[in-house]
Amino acid sequence: MMSVMRLQQTTLAWAFSLAMFALLAGCGRSHVVRESARGNRIPAGEHPIKVSEPKYGANVVVQRGQNVYRIATENGLTALDLAIWNDIGSPYTIYPGQRLRLYPGSQSGVAVKPGTPAPRSTTSSASSRPASSSVVVPSASNVAWRWPADGAVVDTFASGDPTRQGVDIAGKSGQPVRAASDGVVVYSGSGLVGYGELVIVKHNDQWLSAYGHNRARLVNEGQMVKAGQQIAEMGRSGAARDMLHFEIRYNGKPVDPQQYLPKR
Repeated sequence: MMSVMRLQQTTLAWAFSLAMFALLAGCGRSHVVRESARGNRIPAGEHPIKVSEPKYGANVVVQRGQNVYRIATENGLTALDLAIWNDIGSPYTIYPGQRLRLYPGSQSGVAVKPGTPAPRSTTSSASSRPASSSVVVPSASNVAWRWPADGAVVDTFASGDPTRQGVDIAGKSGQPVRAASDGVVVYSGSGLVGYGELVIVKHNDQWLSAYGHNRARLVNEGQMVKAGQQIAEMGRSGAARDMLHFEIRYNGKPVDPQQYLPKR
């Protein structure tokens, strides 16, 4: 019996190592109800960065062999933030010579023509940092927001707290999760650590919304959605209870959703 148990433990350890290797390789299957698609993931990693530390005024030039996850972790950022700040969509492909910002902004990453010398990476310093070193968040939004799910808010937004970058809305498994406004789905997958089954909708050049811990995702990347359209089923993927984790981001920066959602 003891030898059988040891064999089972060895097999489980081997399977876990194989799974971690697959995540770190940056590819996997993104499953959507009624449809499936294959694409690269932004991997979780063994020691994921919990909150980004933007380097205002700094950028890097992609070198051969680098990927989004590697550049992000080497610079103290989350892969999700780096992708959002540079408008890098699934399957998160970057290429040598491409310049990426290490801070939020309104412009996309700038590509460098092949065969031309790549510009040197800048560093974050007092001389290179802009006078304003933070994203100015507007008190009002040009997006017509609506609540993405019915239920009580059980956890609220807290600025600077990496575990409270949005609101948690309690509910029941399978309950509809709806788009908070018109937009296009820019991410639908489960490759981002801490969010479970996640959908991200881009509403315009400044505003994004994210819907995490779903039981199932009902939309594909690139799909246009309307306000109130069901995009997922509530669940507890990556969470201890059935709930929706909902974020609103302005130029990549998490903001308090309750500041923009209609009063209940």
